[in-house]
Amino acid sequence: MSEGTQPKQDDAQTESAESQPVRLDDPNGDTADSEQTGPEEAPAEPTEPTGPTEPTDDPGAAATGDTPAAVGVKLGSTRTVVATPGASGVETVDALTCLATYEDVLTGEEKVLYGEQAASEYPESVRYMLRSGLPEDDESAGLAETFFRTFVESNDLPADSVVVYAIPTIDNDQGLQNLTSVVEAAPVGNAGVRSYPEALCGSIPALGDGLEAVEQTFVGVNLGSTNLEASAYRRGSQLQRYATGGVTGNEVDRRIVTYVEDETQGRVNIDTQTAREYKEAHADFVDYEPFSDVVQQPGGGTHEFTIETAVMDAVDEYVDEAVDELANSFLPDLANDHLKVYRRVLDEPVVLTGGMTAIPGLVDEAEARLSEELQREVTCLSPDDPATAAARGAQRIAAQFAQQS
Repeated sequence: MSEGTQPKQDDAQTESAESQPVRLDDPNGDTADSEQTGPEEAPAEPTEPTGPTEPTDDPGAAATGDTPAAVGVKLGSTRTVVATPGASGVETVDALTCLATYEDVLTGEEKVLYGEQAASEYPESVRYMLRSGLPEDDESAGLAETFFRTFVESNDLPADSVVVYAIPTIDNDQGLQNLTSVVEAAPVGNAGVRSYPEALCGSIPALGDGLEAVEQTFVGVNLGSTNLEASAYRRGSQLQRYATGGVTGNEVDRRIVTYVEDETQGRVNIDTQTAREYKEAHADFVDYEPFSDVVQQPGGGTHEFTIETAVMDAVDEYVDEAVDELANSFLPDLANDHLKVYRRVLDEPVVLTGGMTAIPGLVDEAEARLSEELQREVTCLSPDDPATAAARGAQRIAAQFAQQS
């Protein structure tokens, strides 16, 4: 597994190291637990590509003859996304990263449900096994294996495939080892399995139609549910890495719970899943409108309430904190260790990825606040579809390897 940086709770760490993207396992059957430094691990050679430099969004990337299919996977803490080649280009399938089990009343056999069906039918027992970003123990690893195997089989993903996983930039050896077991147990990736940083994979669709991102030097920031991860990339390698568990989408959800209770003078108490739904449906820096909902009251009856500020207050605070982490932690460390690179990357767009960037206007808001904090003009951009970007970027890398196999 690739090295990364994982804070414990609210701790943040920065690491300066040239790191090459690595394999989760060797396509010839050997498992690799350390970084591969040979040039064969680069997703594309900038000077002499050995395969097509723009293999994605092309139905030709599908398995044809002896060429395996190219598959990109993001096993996310909230949602799993898989990108595969289809008849009209790259297609994605996704589901909530959760499962529930039940006993068949006729046969007594244990049955498995996953994704939205599990969450809606068994809300009291559904398990989200990757809430921290990785399977932390044997139990969550076993649940993740069952979830991903069921997901793969339900969507008929090809066993004859090269699979690239977009993984968090975290320093959690046990979690990464558990993720390896999940990947090895999956009935997909028989032609090869590799992993690359999630922020790099998510940046690929934002910076071009092919693999231009691995030929550039830039800063990529993953604004995810469980961590804020920032990296300086130089031709596909992480030059500087930083992560914090103190600024997350999950924390936004928890704040919304509190702010809804405050705004309704304690009359309404929601859970974090409802808060997440409010955030995804209503948060908007461009055209926010207050919204109403109805809850059941104890003893019968309903209570309708309107949310004016709770959601946007939480999201607004998140943007301030994310900008503060970038401007006052990550970028100063980058300047201290690699001054020339620091100057260069600020002349290039900062690529924001992750689920939080799907909030309308958030990227522009982050750009304005980061420019103000740094007292210089900074450009921020994000992929068109942040929710699927990491999987689609991983699929482009996989297509490169599939053509070389």
